[in-house]
Amino acid sequence: MRIVSSYRGTERVFETPKSEVLFGRPDDKQHIDLDLSPDLKVSRRHGRIWEENGQFWIEDLNSSRGTLLSAVEIKGQGKRELKVGDVIQAGQTTLCVETLETRAPTTQTSYLETGTSLAAGEPHEEEAVAISQHVDATVAPSVPVEKATGGAKRRLKLLYELPLQFASKTRFDTLLLTIVDRLVEVIPQAARWALVLREPGTDALLLKAFHSAGQPSVSETLARRALTTRKGFIWKRRTEDAPSRSIVREQMESGMYVPLVWQEEALGVLCADHPGKEAAFTEIDLRLMLVVAQYAAMAVASHQMQEKLRRESIAMGNLKRQFSPKIVEHLLAHRGRLRLGGERSEVTILCSDVRGFTNLARDMEPDDVVEMLNQYFGALVPIVFAHRGTVDKYVGDSILAVFGSPEPDPQQHEQAVCAGLAMQAVVVELNTHRKARGLPTCEMGIGIHCGEVVHGFIGTTDRMEFTVIGDAVNRAARYCSGANAREVIISPEMHERVWKQIEAEHVCIPTKHEGDFSAYRVKCLRCV
Repeated sequence: MRIVSSYRGTERVFETPKSEVLFGRPDDKQHIDLDLSPDLKVSRRHGRIWEENGQFWIEDLNSSRGTLLSAVEIKGQGKRELKVGDVIQAGQTTLCVETLETRAPTTQTSYLETGTSLAAGEPHEEEAVAISQHVDATVAPSVPVEKATGGAKRRLKLLYELPLQFASKTRFDTLLLTIVDRLVEVIPQAARWALVLREPGTDALLLKAFHSAGQPSVSETLARRALTTRKGFIWKRRTEDAPSRSIVREQMESGMYVPLVWQEEALGVLCADHPGKEAAFTEIDLRLMLVVAQYAAMAVASHQMQEKLRRESIAMGNLKRQFSPKIVEHLLAHRGRLRLGGERSEVTILCSDVRGFTNLARDMEPDDVVEMLNQYFGALVPIVFAHRGTVDKYVGDSILAVFGSPEPDPQQHEQAVCAGLAMQAVVVELNTHRKARGLPTCEMGIGIHCGEVVHGFIGTTDRMEFTVIGDAVNRAARYCSGANAREVIISPEMHERVWKQIEAEHVCIPTKHEGDFSAYRVKCLRCV
Protein backbone atom coordinates (compact mmCIF):
# COMPACT_ATOMS: atom_id res chain seq x y z
CA MET A 1 0.00 0.00 0.00
CA ARG A 2 1.46 3.36 -1.04
CA ILE A 3 -0.15 6.67 -0.12
CA VAL A 4 1.18 10.17 -0.73
CA SER A 5 0.08 12.76 1.85
CA SER A 6 0.14 16.48 1.22
CA TYR A 7 -0.17 19.16 3.90
CA ARG A 8 0.37 22.86 3.14
CA GLY A 9 2.50 22.07 0.09
CA THR A 10 4.66 19.44 1.76
CA GLU A 11 4.41 15.89 0.47
CA ARG A 12 5.31 12.68 2.26
CA VAL A 13 5.23 9.09 1.01
CA PHE A 14 3.78 6.34 3.21
CA GLU A 15 4.44 2.77 2.12
CA THR A 16 3.63 -0.41 4.04
CA PRO A 17 2.96 -4.10 3.34
CA LYS A 18 0.31 -4.18 6.08
CA SER A 19 -3.28 -4.94 5.12
CA GLU A 20 -4.74 -2.53 7.71
CA VAL A 21 -3.65 1.04 8.40
CA LEU A 22 -4.82 3.50 11.05
CA PHE A 23 -4.34 7.16 10.14
CA GLY A 24 -4.45 10.18 12.45
CA ARG A 25 -2.14 11.87 14.96
CA PRO A 26 -0.31 9.66 17.51
CA ASP A 27 0.30 10.32 21.18
CA ASP A 28 1.99 8.30 23.92
CA LYS A 29 -1.14 6.17 24.40
CA GLN A 30 -2.27 5.70 20.78
CA HIS A 31 -0.37 3.94 18.00
CA ILE A 32 -0.97 5.32 14.51
CA ASP A 33 0.41 3.79 11.30
CA LEU A 34 0.01 6.81 9.02
CA ASP A 35 1.00 9.89 11.02
CA LEU A 36 -0.66 13.05 9.72
CA SER A 37 0.99 15.40 12.23
CA PRO A 38 1.24 18.37 12.44
CA ASP A 39 -2.27 18.86 10.99
CA LEU A 40 -4.20 19.73 14.16
CA LYS A 41 -7.54 19.36 12.38
CA VAL A 42 -6.90 15.63 12.07
CA SER A 43 -8.24 13.55 14.99
CA ARG A 44 -6.03 11.22 16.99
CA ARG A 45 -7.79 8.11 15.56
CA HIS A 46 -9.16 9.66 12.42
CA GLY A 47 -9.83 6.67 10.17
CA ARG A 48 -8.67 3.31 8.93
CA ILE A 49 -7.94 1.58 5.63
CA TRP A 50 -8.01 -2.21 5.38
CA GLU A 51 -8.23 -5.17 3.02
CA GLU A 52 -11.16 -7.55 3.18
CA ASN A 53 -11.91 -10.37 0.72
CA GLY A 54 -9.54 -8.96 -1.88
CA GLN A 55 -11.02 -5.44 -1.73
CA PHE A 56 -9.82 -2.34 0.11
CA TRP A 57 -12.08 -0.25 2.31
CA ILE A 58 -11.92 3.03 4.20
CA GLU A 59 -13.89 4.12 7.26
CA ASP A 60 -14.05 7.31 9.31
CA LEU A 61 -13.56 6.48 13.02
CA ASN A 62 -15.93 9.18 14.27
CA SER A 63 -13.39 11.95 13.73
CA SER A 64 -14.22 15.46 14.89
CA ARG A 65 -14.21 17.03 11.39
CA GLY A 66 -15.04 14.08 9.19
CA THR A 67 -13.39 12.53 6.13
CA LEU A 68 -13.99 13.17 2.42
CA LEU A 69 -13.52 10.38 -0.11
CA SER A 70 -13.38 11.88 -3.62
CA ALA A 71 -15.19 14.98 -2.22
CA VAL A 72 -17.95 12.91 -0.56
CA GLU A 73 -18.37 12.90 3.23
CA ILE A 74 -18.08 9.35 4.65
CA LYS A 75 -18.30 10.07 8.38
CA GLY A 76 -21.11 8.00 9.87
CA GLN A 77 -21.60 6.12 6.59
CA GLY A 78 -19.75 2.94 7.53
CA LYS A 79 -17.10 1.45 5.28
CA ARG A 80 -16.59 2.66 1.72
CA GLU A 81 -14.68 0.93 -1.07
CA LEU A 82 -11.27 2.41 -1.80
CA LYS A 83 -9.62 2.31 -5.22
CA VAL A 84 -6.29 3.37 -6.67
CA GLY A 85 -6.41 7.06 -7.57
CA ASP A 86 -8.97 7.96 -4.88
CA VAL A 87 -8.29 11.18 -3.00
CA ILE A 88 -8.95 11.32 0.75
CA GLN A 89 -9.34 14.59 2.66
CA ALA A 90 -8.65 14.45 6.42
CA GLY A 91 -8.46 17.83 8.10
CA GLN A 92 -6.23 19.96 5.88
CA THR A 93 -4.28 16.93 4.64
CA THR A 94 -4.88 15.30 1.26
CA LEU A 95 -4.11 11.60 0.80
CA CYS A 96 -3.62 10.23 -2.70
CA VAL A 97 -3.81 6.43 -3.04
CA GLU A 98 -1.12 5.31 -5.51
CA THR A 99 -1.08 1.55 -4.94
CA LEU A 100 -3.11 -0.85 -2.84
CA GLU A 101 -1.45 -4.21 -3.44
CA THR A 102 -0.02 -6.05 -0.46
CA ARG A 103 3.20 -8.04 -0.59
CA ALA A 104 5.45 -10.04 1.67
CA PRO A 105 6.17 -8.06 4.82
CA THR A 106 9.38 -6.07 4.94
CA THR A 107 11.18 -5.24 8.13
CA GLN A 108 9.89 -2.06 9.70
CA THR A 109 12.13 0.33 11.55
CA SER A 110 13.35 -1.36 14.73
CA TYR A 111 14.38 0.23 18.03
CA LEU A 112 16.95 -1.36 20.34
CA GLU A 113 16.36 -0.11 23.90
CA THR A 114 19.77 -1.03 25.32
CA GLY A 115 21.55 -0.77 22.00
CA THR A 116 23.89 -3.27 20.35
CA SER A 117 27.62 -2.57 20.39
CA LEU A 118 29.17 -2.41 16.96
CA ALA A 119 31.73 -5.08 16.19
CA ALA A 120 35.27 -3.71 16.34
CA GLY A 121 36.64 -2.75 12.97
CA GLU A 122 39.40 -4.77 11.34
CA PRO A 123 42.89 -3.41 10.65
CA HIS A 124 43.11 -1.64 7.28
CA GLU A 125 39.32 -1.81 6.88
CA GLU A 126 39.23 1.88 5.97
CA GLU A 127 41.66 1.18 3.11
CA ALA A 128 39.11 -1.20 1.57
CA VAL A 129 36.75 1.67 0.69
CA ALA A 130 37.15 4.81 -1.39
CA ILE A 131 35.79 8.16 -0.21
CA SER A 132 34.36 10.10 -3.14
CA GLN A 133 32.58 13.04 -1.48
CA HIS A 134 32.59 14.61 1.98
CA VAL A 135 30.87 17.54 3.72
CA ASP A 136 31.59 19.33 6.98
CA ALA A 137 28.94 18.43 9.56
CA THR A 138 29.80 21.38 11.82
CA VAL A 139 28.52 24.06 9.45
CA ALA A 140 24.99 24.77 8.22
CA PRO A 141 24.32 22.53 5.20
CA SER A 142 23.41 23.94 1.81
CA VAL A 143 21.57 21.97 -0.85
CA PRO A 144 22.10 23.15 -4.47
CA VAL A 145 18.44 23.44 -5.42
CA GLU A 146 19.30 24.30 -9.02
CA LYS A 147 20.85 20.84 -9.42
CA ALA A 148 17.91 19.03 -7.85
CA THR A 149 15.73 16.94 -10.13
CA GLY A 150 12.02 16.31 -9.57
CA GLY A 151 12.64 13.47 -7.12
CA ALA A 152 15.28 15.43 -5.23
CA LYS A 153 12.97 18.45 -4.98
CA ARG A 154 10.27 16.29 -3.45
CA ARG A 155 12.78 14.95 -0.92
CA LEU A 156 13.93 18.49 -0.22
CA LYS A 157 10.36 19.39 0.73
CA LEU A 158 10.35 16.56 3.27
CA LEU A 159 13.09 18.35 5.20
CA TYR A 160 10.92 21.37 6.01
CA GLU A 161 8.84 19.51 8.58
CA LEU A 162 11.69 17.65 10.27
CA PRO A 163 12.21 20.10 13.19
CA LEU A 164 8.53 20.03 14.13
CA GLN A 165 8.25 16.25 13.70
CA PHE A 166 11.33 15.57 15.83
CA ALA A 167 10.32 18.13 18.49
CA SER A 168 6.87 16.55 18.85
CA LYS A 169 8.32 13.23 20.02
CA THR A 170 8.27 13.14 23.81
CA ARG A 171 9.75 9.65 24.10
CA PHE A 172 13.30 8.84 23.12
CA ASP A 173 12.44 5.57 21.38
CA THR A 174 9.79 7.18 19.16
CA LEU A 175 12.21 9.98 18.31
CA LEU A 176 14.89 7.57 17.11
CA LEU A 177 12.36 5.55 15.11
CA THR A 178 11.08 8.76 13.50
CA ILE A 179 14.62 9.86 12.60
CA VAL A 180 15.27 6.60 10.75
CA ASP A 181 11.82 6.65 9.11
CA ARG A 182 12.47 10.13 7.74
CA LEU A 183 15.94 9.05 6.59
CA VAL A 184 14.31 6.23 4.62
CA GLU A 185 12.08 8.78 2.87
CA VAL A 186 14.92 11.21 2.13
CA ILE A 187 17.39 8.54 0.92
CA PRO A 188 15.06 6.01 -0.75
CA GLN A 189 17.72 4.51 -3.02
CA ALA A 190 19.50 2.91 -0.04
CA ALA A 191 18.56 -0.60 1.12
CA ARG A 192 19.67 -0.35 4.76
CA TRP A 193 19.43 2.58 7.15
CA ALA A 194 20.73 2.82 10.71
CA LEU A 195 21.22 5.20 13.63
CA VAL A 196 24.23 4.72 15.90
CA LEU A 197 24.72 6.66 19.15
CA ARG A 198 27.85 7.10 21.22
CA GLU A 199 27.34 5.80 24.76
CA PRO A 200 28.17 8.55 27.29
CA GLY A 201 31.07 7.68 29.52
CA THR A 202 32.32 4.61 27.62
CA ASP A 203 32.70 5.90 24.04
CA ALA A 204 31.11 2.64 22.81
CA LEU A 205 29.06 2.90 19.61
CA LEU A 206 25.57 1.45 20.03
CA LEU A 207 23.18 0.59 17.22
CA LYS A 208 19.86 2.08 18.44
CA ALA A 209 17.52 1.96 15.43
CA PHE A 210 17.61 0.50 11.92
CA HIS A 211 15.47 -0.26 8.87
CA SER A 212 16.45 -3.13 6.58
CA ALA A 213 15.01 -6.27 5.05
CA GLY A 214 17.69 -8.35 6.75
CA GLN A 215 20.28 -7.73 9.40
CA PRO A 216 21.57 -4.15 9.72
CA SER A 217 25.03 -3.41 8.40
CA VAL A 218 27.23 -0.77 10.01
CA SER A 219 31.02 -0.44 9.82
CA GLU A 220 32.48 0.57 13.18
CA THR A 221 35.59 1.87 11.43
CA LEU A 222 33.67 4.15 9.08
CA ALA A 223 31.36 5.29 11.87
CA ARG A 224 34.33 6.35 13.96
CA ARG A 225 35.83 8.12 10.96
CA ALA A 226 32.66 10.21 10.68
CA LEU A 227 32.72 10.97 14.41
CA THR A 228 36.41 11.85 14.49
CA THR A 229 36.53 14.01 11.37
CA ARG A 230 33.10 15.57 11.98
CA LYS A 231 32.46 15.03 8.28
CA GLY A 232 29.85 13.12 6.32
CA PHE A 233 31.03 11.19 3.31
CA ILE A 234 30.09 8.88 0.44
CA TRP A 235 32.08 5.66 0.36
CA LYS A 236 32.39 2.82 -2.12
CA ARG A 237 34.07 -0.56 -1.86
CA ARG A 238 37.34 -0.74 -3.77
CA THR A 239 37.38 -3.43 -6.43
CA GLU A 240 41.11 -3.52 -6.97
CA ASP A 241 42.01 -4.27 -3.36
CA ALA A 242 41.17 -7.29 -1.26
CA PRO A 243 38.32 -6.07 0.95
CA SER A 244 38.12 -6.77 4.66
CA ARG A 245 36.24 -9.84 5.84
CA SER A 246 33.57 -7.72 7.53
CA ILE A 247 32.82 -5.80 4.32
CA VAL A 248 32.45 -9.06 2.41
CA ARG A 249 30.37 -10.65 5.19
CA GLU A 250 27.98 -7.71 5.39
CA GLN A 251 27.82 -7.32 1.59
CA MET A 252 28.79 -3.67 1.81
CA GLU A 253 29.25 -2.02 -1.59
CA SER A 254 28.50 1.68 -1.17
CA GLY A 255 26.88 4.06 1.24
CA MET A 256 26.92 7.32 3.19
CA TYR A 257 27.85 8.02 6.82
CA VAL A 258 27.03 11.38 8.42
CA PRO A 259 27.81 12.32 12.06
CA LEU A 260 25.25 13.83 14.42
CA VAL A 261 27.05 16.93 15.70
CA TRP A 262 25.53 19.39 18.15
CA GLN A 263 27.47 22.23 19.77
CA GLU A 264 30.78 20.65 18.68
CA GLU A 265 29.93 17.30 20.31
CA ALA A 266 29.59 14.22 18.11
CA LEU A 267 26.58 12.28 19.42
CA GLY A 268 26.31 9.50 16.84
CA VAL A 269 26.14 8.61 13.17
CA LEU A 270 23.42 8.18 10.53
CA CYS A 271 24.19 5.39 8.08
CA ALA A 272 22.68 4.45 4.70
CA ASP A 273 24.10 1.83 2.36
CA HIS A 274 23.24 -0.57 -0.46
CA PRO A 275 24.69 -4.05 -1.04
CA GLY A 276 24.32 -3.84 -4.81
CA LYS A 277 26.88 -2.38 -7.20
CA GLU A 278 24.19 -0.58 -9.17
CA ALA A 279 23.41 1.89 -6.38
CA ALA A 280 24.83 5.38 -6.75
CA PHE A 281 24.79 8.14 -4.13
CA THR A 282 25.27 11.76 -5.20
CA GLU A 283 26.44 14.97 -3.58
CA ILE A 284 22.80 16.09 -3.29
CA ASP A 285 21.99 12.85 -1.44
CA LEU A 286 24.84 13.50 0.96
CA ARG A 287 23.75 17.07 1.65
CA LEU A 288 20.12 16.03 2.16
CA MET A 289 21.28 13.39 4.62
CA LEU A 290 23.38 16.00 6.42
CA VAL A 291 20.26 18.14 6.96
CA VAL A 292 18.48 15.15 8.52
CA ALA A 293 21.52 14.49 10.72
CA GLN A 294 21.73 18.06 11.98
CA TYR A 295 18.04 18.22 12.88
CA ALA A 296 18.35 14.77 14.46
CA ALA A 297 21.41 15.85 16.49
CA MET A 298 19.51 18.83 17.88
CA ALA A 299 16.56 16.61 18.89
CA VAL A 300 18.76 13.87 20.40
CA ALA A 301 20.79 16.44 22.37
CA SER A 302 17.56 17.98 23.67
CA HIS A 303 16.26 14.60 24.84
CA GLN A 304 19.58 13.75 26.48
CA MET A 305 19.61 17.10 28.26
CA GLN A 306 16.03 16.58 29.47
CA GLU A 307 16.98 13.14 30.79
CA LYS A 308 20.00 14.59 32.55
CA LEU A 309 17.88 17.32 34.14
CA ARG A 310 15.30 14.72 35.17
CA ARG A 311 17.94 12.63 36.92
CA GLU A 312 19.45 15.68 38.60
CA SER A 313 16.00 16.79 39.73
CA ILE A 314 15.36 13.37 41.29
CA ALA A 315 18.78 13.42 42.95
CA MET A 316 18.19 16.95 44.21
CA GLY A 317 14.81 15.95 45.62
CA ASN A 318 16.36 13.00 47.44
CA LEU A 319 19.15 15.17 48.83
CA LYS A 320 16.78 17.85 50.08
CA ARG A 321 14.83 15.25 52.04
CA GLN A 322 17.96 14.25 53.93
CA PHE A 323 20.30 17.24 53.97
CA SER A 324 20.13 20.89 54.78
CA PRO A 325 20.21 23.28 51.79
CA LYS A 326 23.79 24.31 52.62
CA ILE A 327 25.03 20.72 52.66
CA VAL A 328 23.19 19.99 49.41
CA GLU A 329 24.88 22.97 47.77
CA HIS A 330 28.26 21.91 49.15
CA LEU A 331 27.88 18.31 47.97
CA LEU A 332 26.94 19.31 44.44
CA ALA A 333 29.65 21.97 44.24
CA HIS A 334 32.55 19.91 45.60
CA ARG A 335 31.67 16.38 44.64
CA GLY A 336 30.08 17.05 41.28
CA ARG A 337 27.71 14.35 40.21
CA LEU A 338 27.02 12.16 43.26
CA ARG A 339 27.93 8.50 42.92
CA LEU A 340 26.90 5.33 44.67
CA GLY A 341 29.47 4.17 47.23
CA GLY A 342 30.47 4.39 50.86
CA GLU A 343 33.30 5.09 53.29
CA ARG A 344 34.13 4.24 56.88
CA SER A 345 34.57 6.90 59.59
CA GLU A 346 33.33 7.99 62.98
CA VAL A 347 30.03 9.81 63.14
CA THR A 348 27.46 10.76 65.77
CA ILE A 349 24.02 9.17 65.68
CA LEU A 350 20.89 10.79 67.16
CA CYS A 351 17.74 8.71 67.49
CA SER A 352 14.42 10.21 68.59
CA ASP A 353 11.22 8.33 69.34
CA VAL A 354 7.71 9.33 70.47
CA ARG A 355 6.83 7.81 73.84
CA GLY A 356 3.57 5.82 73.96
CA PHE A 357 2.89 6.46 70.31
CA THR A 358 1.12 3.14 69.68
CA ASN A 359 -1.48 3.74 72.40
CA LEU A 360 -1.83 7.37 71.38
CA ALA A 361 -2.44 6.56 67.71
CA ARG A 362 -4.95 3.81 68.50
CA ASP A 363 -7.57 6.37 69.52
CA MET A 364 -6.92 8.79 66.65
CA GLU A 365 -8.10 8.93 63.05
CA PRO A 366 -5.36 7.99 60.52
CA ASP A 367 -5.34 11.46 58.97
CA ASP A 368 -4.95 13.02 62.41
CA VAL A 369 -2.01 10.74 63.21
CA VAL A 370 -0.22 11.72 60.00
CA GLU A 371 -1.01 15.40 60.53
CA MET A 372 0.40 15.28 64.06
CA LEU A 373 3.63 13.55 63.01
CA ASN A 374 4.09 15.97 60.12
CA GLN A 375 3.73 18.91 62.47
CA TYR A 376 6.31 17.54 64.92
CA PHE A 377 8.72 16.44 62.19
CA GLY A 378 8.27 19.78 60.46
CA ALA A 379 9.62 21.46 63.59
CA LEU A 380 12.32 18.89 64.45
CA VAL A 381 14.02 18.38 61.08
CA PRO A 382 15.05 22.05 60.63
CA ILE A 383 16.80 21.80 64.00
CA VAL A 384 18.82 18.83 62.76
CA PHE A 385 19.73 20.78 59.62
CA ALA A 386 20.60 23.90 61.62
CA HIS A 387 23.19 21.87 63.55
CA ARG A 388 24.78 20.47 60.37
CA GLY A 389 23.04 17.13 60.76
CA THR A 390 21.57 14.75 58.16
CA VAL A 391 18.26 12.91 58.35
CA ASP A 392 19.11 9.31 57.53
CA LYS A 393 15.53 8.05 57.66
CA TYR A 394 12.10 8.25 59.23
CA VAL A 395 10.84 5.02 60.81
CA GLY A 396 7.23 5.51 61.84
CA ASP A 397 7.39 8.02 64.69
CA SER A 398 11.21 7.93 64.91
CA ILE A 399 13.91 10.07 63.35
CA LEU A 400 17.46 8.79 62.76
CA ALA A 401 19.88 11.67 62.28
CA VAL A 402 23.62 11.65 61.58
CA PHE A 403 26.23 14.28 62.41
CA GLY A 404 29.69 14.34 60.83
CA SER A 405 28.57 12.88 57.51
CA PRO A 406 28.55 13.08 54.55
CA GLU A 407 31.03 15.89 55.23
CA PRO A 408 33.40 15.66 58.24
CA ASP A 409 32.57 17.95 61.17
CA PRO A 410 35.04 18.32 64.07
CA GLN A 411 32.17 19.67 66.21
CA GLN A 412 29.76 16.84 65.41
CA HIS A 413 29.44 15.67 69.04
CA GLU A 414 28.56 19.11 70.42
CA GLN A 415 26.24 19.79 67.49
CA ALA A 416 24.32 16.55 68.10
CA VAL A 417 23.80 17.28 71.82
CA CYS A 418 22.72 20.85 71.10
CA ALA A 419 20.30 19.56 68.49
CA GLY A 420 18.84 17.03 70.95
CA LEU A 421 18.21 19.67 73.61
CA ALA A 422 16.71 22.07 71.05
CA MET A 423 14.42 19.31 69.77
CA GLN A 424 13.08 18.64 73.25
CA ALA A 425 12.50 22.36 73.75
CA VAL A 426 10.53 22.71 70.53
CA VAL A 427 8.39 19.67 71.45
CA VAL A 428 7.42 21.39 74.71
CA GLU A 429 6.51 24.50 72.75
CA LEU A 430 4.46 22.55 70.25
CA ASN A 431 2.63 20.70 72.99
CA THR A 432 1.63 24.01 74.58
CA HIS A 433 0.07 25.20 71.32
CA ARG A 434 -1.65 21.88 70.62
CA LYS A 435 -3.12 21.67 74.11
CA ALA A 436 -4.53 25.16 73.72
CA ARG A 437 -6.34 23.95 70.59
CA GLY A 438 -7.54 20.76 72.24
CA LEU A 439 -5.32 18.52 70.12
CA PRO A 440 -3.44 15.40 71.25
CA THR A 441 0.19 15.88 72.26
CA CYS A 442 3.17 13.58 72.52
CA GLU A 443 6.46 13.37 74.38
CA MET A 444 9.81 12.33 72.96
CA GLY A 445 12.90 10.47 74.13
CA ILE A 446 16.29 11.01 72.48
CA GLY A 447 19.44 8.87 72.53
CA ILE A 448 22.85 9.87 71.15
CA HIS A 449 25.93 7.72 70.52
CA CYS A 450 29.10 8.01 68.43
CA GLY A 451 31.22 5.39 66.74
CA GLU A 452 32.57 4.02 63.49
CA VAL A 453 30.08 3.28 60.71
CA VAL A 454 29.96 2.73 56.98
CA HIS A 455 28.14 5.65 55.39
CA GLY A 456 27.39 6.66 51.83
CA PHE A 457 24.89 6.60 49.00
CA ILE A 458 23.05 3.39 48.16
CA GLY A 459 20.28 2.51 45.70
CA THR A 460 20.33 3.19 41.96
CA THR A 461 21.57 6.10 39.88
CA ASP A 462 17.93 7.21 39.49
CA ARG A 463 17.13 6.93 43.19
CA MET A 464 20.06 7.04 45.58
CA GLU A 465 19.74 7.74 49.29
CA PHE A 466 22.24 8.41 52.02
CA THR A 467 22.42 5.89 54.86
CA VAL A 468 24.66 4.68 57.71
CA ILE A 469 25.38 1.08 58.66
CA GLY A 470 27.07 -0.21 61.77
CA ASP A 471 26.81 -1.15 65.44
CA ALA A 472 26.86 2.52 66.44
CA VAL A 473 23.40 2.90 64.88
CA ASN A 474 22.03 0.02 66.96
CA ARG A 475 23.56 1.38 70.16
CA ALA A 476 22.06 4.82 69.54
CA ALA A 477 18.67 3.10 69.29
CA ARG A 478 19.32 1.37 72.67
CA TYR A 479 20.05 4.70 74.36
CA CYS A 480 16.94 6.17 72.77
CA SER A 481 14.83 3.30 74.14
CA GLY A 482 16.21 4.01 77.61
CA ALA A 483 15.34 7.70 77.47
CA ASN A 484 12.16 8.80 79.19
CA ALA A 485 9.90 11.54 77.93
CA ARG A 486 11.71 14.87 77.53
CA GLU A 487 15.12 13.24 78.19
CA VAL A 488 18.32 13.33 76.14
CA ILE A 489 20.46 10.29 76.98
CA ILE A 490 24.04 10.07 75.73
CA SER A 491 26.57 7.22 75.78
CA PRO A 492 29.82 7.26 77.80
CA GLU A 493 31.70 7.68 74.50
CA MET A 494 29.72 10.84 73.87
CA HIS A 495 30.22 12.05 77.45
CA GLU A 496 34.00 11.76 77.05
CA ARG A 497 33.83 14.28 74.21
CA VAL A 498 31.27 16.81 75.47
CA TRP A 499 31.53 16.74 79.29
CA LYS A 500 33.03 20.23 79.38
CA GLN A 501 30.05 21.71 77.51
CA ILE A 502 27.16 20.07 79.39
CA GLU A 503 25.62 19.43 82.79
CA ALA A 504 24.82 15.70 83.03
CA GLU A 505 24.17 12.96 85.58
CA HIS A 506 25.14 9.32 85.37
CA VAL A 507 22.32 6.78 84.92
CA CYS A 508 21.91 3.12 84.02
CA ILE A 509 19.44 2.05 81.38
CA PRO A 510 18.16 -1.53 81.05
CA THR A 511 18.22 -3.44 77.76
CA LYS A 512 16.47 -6.70 76.86
CA HIS A 513 19.48 -8.80 75.91
CA GLU A 514 22.65 -6.82 76.71
CA GLY A 515 22.24 -5.98 80.38
CA ASP A 516 22.37 -2.48 81.79
CA PHE A 517 24.03 0.26 79.78
CA SER A 518 25.98 3.02 81.48
CA ALA A 519 24.73 6.39 80.23
CA TYR A 520 24.35 10.09 81.01
CA ARG A 521 21.22 12.19 81.18
CA VAL A 522 21.92 15.67 79.77
CA LYS A 523 20.41 18.41 81.91
CA CYS A 524 21.54 21.48 80.06
CA LEU A 525 24.44 23.22 78.39
CA ARG A 526 27.09 24.86 80.56
CA CYS A 527 27.26 28.63 80.49
CA VAL A 528 30.51 29.69 78.83
